[in-house]
Amino acid sequence: MRVEPLPGVPAATVDTDGERLLAVADYHAGIEAGLRYEGVELQSAAADRRERLLECLERARADRLVVIGDLGHAIGDPFEDERAELEALFDALDVPVTLVKGNHDSDLEPVLADFDADIEVTPGHGTRIGAVGFAHGHTWPAPDVLNADVLCVGHEHPVVRLEDSVGGTQKERAWLRGALVTDPFVERFDRAVQDSPDIVVFPAFNDRSGGTWVNVDGQAFLAPFLPEGMVDVEAFLLDGTRLGAYQQV
Repeated sequence: MRVEPLPGVPAATVDTDGERLLAVADYHAGIEAGLRYEGVELQSAAADRRERLLECLERARADRLVVIGDLGHAIGDPFEDERAELEALFDALDVPVTLVKGNHDSDLEPVLADFDADIEVTPGHGTRIGAVGFAHGHTWPAPDVLNADVLCVGHEHPVVRLEDSVGGTQKERAWLRGALVTDPFVERFDRAVQDSPDIVVFPAFNDRSGGTWVNVDGQAFLAPFLPEGMVDVEAFLLDGTRLGAYQQV
């Protein structure tokens, strides 16, 4: 498999184009500053996020880090705390970074340009690295991205609601994996998609960013092409537990 989740963490290795990538989605640097603006006080977990990401890179022995959107949290001009978190993160990284722009990354490029780091920023409609496509998911992926073997997206922050035998419930981040349904994309772009790739919806790397409860009635997906754009989708917990069809968990 070209995309393999690292057990226990919301990150995956991707082998493509002669490189081993580590891919994560929805890092949301500076989220605590955004929550503070909304009246929620939380101690910053910036150092913990950074160390967890560095540990993932070491485990994966990755040549490159790919962030599938929402590296930052502020939708507009980043807060100072977000800038400081990003600067500390890029000071610590020793691999090049590809950022696929998400809806929270609109004003990040001038900030990233100030860092002494190898950073490539791609448009929000996504990019391909070899046979693997990456798109954040807040907008439609480009046709070339769809013609990959696997499409990796974020944005949804998928979580499942689990219930035990006595009625207790808990929320767990989850991976979603299935096949892409090409009909919505053919209609959107008025052109054929060459093959039907797999689709992998990444859990959020940031555990404070909320999520889409994919197995709860009344919850709507965020991406304009989901859930209509995928079929035979199964959910997996971070530890690798296979839950089966996500709607029936």
